[in-house]
Amino acid sequence: MTTQLAAVRPLTDSTLRGRTVDQMKSLIVSGELAAGARLTETGLAEALGISRGPLREAIRELVDIGLVVSKPYKGLFVRDITLKDLHEIYSLRTALEQFAFQQCWNRRDQTSIDDLRRRNEKLTRTIVEASDPYGAILCELDLHSWCYELSEHQLLLHSWNRLKPNLQFYFAMHQQAHGRKGPLREAHDTYIELACGDNLDAMIQHLDEHMRQGLEKTKSFIFAQ
Repeated sequence: MTTQLAAVRPLTDSTLRGRTVDQMKSLIVSGELAAGARLTETGLAEALGISRGPLREAIRELVDIGLVVSKPYKGLFVRDITLKDLHEIYSLRTALEQFAFQQCWNRRDQTSIDDLRRRNEKLTRTIVEASDPYGAILCELDLHSWCYELSEHQLLLHSWNRLKPNLQFYFAMHQQAHGRKGPLREAHDTYIELACGDNLDAMIQHLDEHMRQGLEKTKSFIFAQ
């Protein structure tokens, strides 16, 4: 027994912080913690069963990536989303992804194409199983990460990684706007076909049209309530 336990690493504050960040992201993105909801350290520590030390570190990380907002003299709140937020997310994401495809286009080979198809297959399985909405969002982000990783443009990849938590929140809103718990199974068929094809201009145009449609649907859902 001692030999077996020797391989087990003790939980540290950083481990708890990471798990807490992941759980909080899931609660926020799924809508279980509603946009604009007020949070308290006492309530969160009790609900999550952790001490305030790693919780405070987790909250600082969530504030840094923009999912939690700290308002002076008022407290902590789950981020809300404004029309300006939506337009900024849409415009930046569109510009970044179009640039990523311009950078990675000539780097594509059979290995990278196979990798993209595997990511799409994993997303499709998660959608069909319909048991993990947050997991579907993570798979969708992993699919879109492909062009950034393949570009080998480090500043671009850094910008994408900074944007992803906001996109998790945006994707959750987008699925609520469509009245479903995840993307449609066929939602990325055209994306995959064009990404594996030979027409970069068509890919760039599709990105603009696809993301604009999502923006308009999400806007109409949020601001019609």
